[in-house]
Amino acid sequence: MKLWTVSKLNKAEALEIQNKYNLPPIIAMLLQIRNIKSAEEIEDFLYNESQINSPFEIKDMDRAVTRIKRAIDSGELICVYGDYDADGVTSTALLYSYLDAVGANAMYYIPSRETEGYGMNVSAVDFLKEKGVGLIVTVDNGIAAAREIDYASSLGIDTVVTDHHMPQETLPNAYAVVDLHRADCQSRFKELCGAGVAFKLVMALEGEYGDVDSLLDNYADLLSIGTIGDIVELKGENRVFVKRGLQSIENGDRVGIAALVSGSGLADRKLSAGNVSFTLVPRINAVGRLESSGKSVELLLTDDEVTANEISLELCEDNSQRKQLETQILEEIDKQIIENPSLVYDRIIVIDGENWHQGVIGIVASRVKDIYGKPTIIISRSGDTAKASGRSVEGFSLCDAVFACSDLLTHYGGHPMAVGLSLDSSNIDAFRKKINRYANSFSDMPFDKLCIECKLNPAFINVDLVQSLSYLQPFGAGNPTPVFGLYYMTVDDIIPLSNNKHLKLLLSRNNARLYALYFFMSSEQFPYKKGDVLDFAVTLDTNEYNGNISVSVIIKAVKASSDDTEEILKSKRIFEDFCIGKPLTRQQLSSITPSRDDFALLYRFLKSCGKYEFPCDTLVHKLDNRLSFGKIKVILKAMSELGLISYSEGLKSGFIAVNNVSGKVSLDSSPIIKKLNEECHCE
Repeated sequence: MKLWTVSKLNKAEALEIQNKYNLPPIIAMLLQIRNIKSAEEIEDFLYNESQINSPFEIKDMDRAVTRIKRAIDSGELICVYGDYDADGVTSTALLYSYLDAVGANAMYYIPSRETEGYGMNVSAVDFLKEKGVGLIVTVDNGIAAAREIDYASSLGIDTVVTDHHMPQETLPNAYAVVDLHRADCQSRFKELCGAGVAFKLVMALEGEYGDVDSLLDNYADLLSIGTIGDIVELKGENRVFVKRGLQSIENGDRVGIAALVSGSGLADRKLSAGNVSFTLVPRINAVGRLESSGKSVELLLTDDEVTANEISLELCEDNSQRKQLETQILEEIDKQIIENPSLVYDRIIVIDGENWHQGVIGIVASRVKDIYGKPTIIISRSGDTAKASGRSVEGFSLCDAVFACSDLLTHYGGHPMAVGLSLDSSNIDAFRKKINRYANSFSDMPFDKLCIECKLNPAFINVDLVQSLSYLQPFGAGNPTPVFGLYYMTVDDIIPLSNNKHLKLLLSRNNARLYALYFFMSSEQFPYKKGDVLDFAVTLDTNEYNGNISVSVIIKAVKASSDDTEEILKSKRIFEDFCIGKPLTRQQLSSITPSRDDFALLYRFLKSCGKYEFPCDTLVHKLDNRLSFGKIKVILKAMSELGLISYSEGLKSGFIAVNNVSGKVSLDSSPIIKKLNEECHCE
């Protein structure tokens, strides 16, 4: 469960925006909610398709241009040193293709994720020295490569760093360090991905009077994939990149991307940032996760349709293999959690396994984070060494937490929402404890949020309202697809679709009725019944069939209208803190200490069900909010300890079944109840 929040709306400001710019009411409301209110912000957000700030605002850009132009003029071999993800691959293709077009003596290098890891490494520098490279230009990496850059310098190789990751305390001793986040950089827009920084370098190489519009025509497709793939905010310049890039991709301007669009089944669909994110980006990423990303760069650079189709097919096959590996790891994690539930009680979840494929552990971390609503780090052990990838929740800087554990790490880097790190396998337990000590120092560790833009009256949902949302496209990070709240809706019917793979729900409130689709939810998995009054978080789209356009209401999340998600999450946290031995106040202990009547209430309900296979948080609703979630968790653990029930809860689902027990059982003999009583007595 996530914390459901509804954004604050200033109706007077929204009305002013609506009237001043002649916008549909829903768009004016969303602009106000998203704090896009000034004339300059609104014009830039809605209508800017080419205006980009000067690249020379960025610190060291002038030095980077001077060194690269010197190399171009002298025929010195330049290596574009990239990364293996979609941002790194598109950055590499963008800068290399530009250098090639202007006659530079250039090559590119993508490190192997499996054998070399992220960023520059000494072996790669040796290889480039043998090739005769005199200048390395990093894209989407380099800011954390101080040692490797010093080594390259000792071999007579200069390095120009272009990166967008957070610098460490000391900048690398490179010829130029172009990173928006260095403390002395005065650039106005800081949210570029690696491809965005590479494009700014190309702009700078073209000179102050270069034709930016022409450069966007040439490179916006690569820019948009890198920007979407790296999940940077789709605001300001990033919004320009993606707008122009989606147009370029739809036009089929680049042979390799056109082949990938066709191979992934997007050829006949309206292209959006969403389907680029969920369809194209994973395929570009997949080859780097499993082998060499050189194939992806080759795909983006080739002009040969046969080659493009062959590589596109390989990428699609690699993506299927990646999904299988991801599923296997998640199944192993599921078993670990069922056997040891305390793994997910910490503020930051840290789970390790032997020889998990390093190319997919970042995706796995994201999946686990979404399920438990906590920052998550997944570690793959390989003998004495281990590598990890982490994902965070909004409002908690995971890179700061990782940096605080630097003494236990051999390599680390990233940004607030995502990190990568390496460490000795023997230090994993110490790392888990230390990073959670850091997290425990925050009294207000944030919950993962489900952000609802505004509540909608179902009677007002129509085709015109939904079509007006196109003003805000493209959607993505920082400008998400609007999520609306339909509150106090009665479930009138539950209709299985596609052999019960999906559901269609008939919902009503007062005299308004509508259908809503719940994808990948079967009737057996749906924990509610006809007549229940529920809240729905939904997105809105249109569907065209036989020339008729209708509204599609897509369910993203559901809860009982009586549920207070904040109270449930707070109660859950108190239970988890108790289980891991964190000191609690008397009031907190009391809030999760059940009475005999509480035990009886939950036991009778479970006995009436026979078995219960829904998430445990739904029991709050099933018991009419008569028990806190913390009490429910304590009772379940106690009854499991006493053999009264069979109880397990993993990644995907929970299982509770009442056992046949003869004779009386003393509830006070349960270890968790004993511990609670002792703590209450000590307090």
